[in-house]
Amino acid sequence: MYPQYSYYNKIQKCKEQPISFPPQHQERQPGLEYLMDPLPISENCEYRGSGKLEGKVAIITGGDSGIGRAAAIAYAKEGADVAIVYLYEHRDARETQERIEEIGQRCLTIAGDLREEAFSYHVVEQTIRIFGKIDVLVNNHGVQFPQCSIMDITAEQLDDTFRTNIYGFFYMTKAVLPHLPPGSAIINTASVTAYEGNKYLLDYSATKGAIVSFTRSLSLSLQSCGIRVNAVAPGPIWTPLQPSSWPADYIMTFGTETPMKRAGQPFELAPTYVYLASQDSYYVSGQVLHVNGGTITGS
Repeated sequence: MYPQYSYYNKIQKCKEQPISFPPQHQERQPGLEYLMDPLPISENCEYRGSGKLEGKVAIITGGDSGIGRAAAIAYAKEGADVAIVYLYEHRDARETQERIEEIGQRCLTIAGDLREEAFSYHVVEQTIRIFGKIDVLVNNHGVQFPQCSIMDITAEQLDDTFRTNIYGFFYMTKAVLPHLPPGSAIINTASVTAYEGNKYLLDYSATKGAIVSFTRSLSLSLQSCGIRVNAVAPGPIWTPLQPSSWPADYIMTFGTETPMKRAGQPFELAPTYVYLASQDSYYVSGQVLHVNGGTITGS
């Protein structure tokens, strides 16, 4: 464990949810959690698992930090082994792995670029080699590049956003699908921007709308296989993606436009991912669950 960073102190402060944040910016997406101030709250210290995912194996992309880390920890508390996939955030991934192993579950970390289809098959091969099976896929990775106008969105940015945010979901799903038994679950992370839009996030919002349609259509496609497909549409959540994409001064009021007047913390989404992966939601497929601080959206 790194002496300058106490993950366990963060757990003990799980109820101290900040209303505002100091200005900060990171240069590279999707960002590093250990550099954030304050650190995101990934775990509810009062959450007690009840075996909802006992013996299951889950792959979580973007599982090193933010929403992915919170879901991974909650899955471990419910009895699942977890493979977390990430781009370059090695320290964040190691800290997530440490916490999962302390809980008593196994954790495989796999670094690489999900914009490349071949890497998805590598992720699946490694997971099968170590754990022997796959029961849950959480497509959670993403990037966003705010621009003031569509005229500022280059072909390179457009390609990067779509390749990361939606192509990667297709690639991972195709790679995993031959290994998913009946009763398995696929969960996609969408966004409130798919419903409300965002004038600074035209390409990002478009990919999140695509994820919603992908979820609904894939659900219909896989219904005969006994595989459920759902999505979660978060509102503004305090994750590394925020300081690595927005200007420093924007961060000071991040999330305050919601009815709850604050940004959400990653641990507040984790039970939704547990629900959609467990038998509690066996009659739920093709749906999008909104965890957004009270924002009213169309379905």
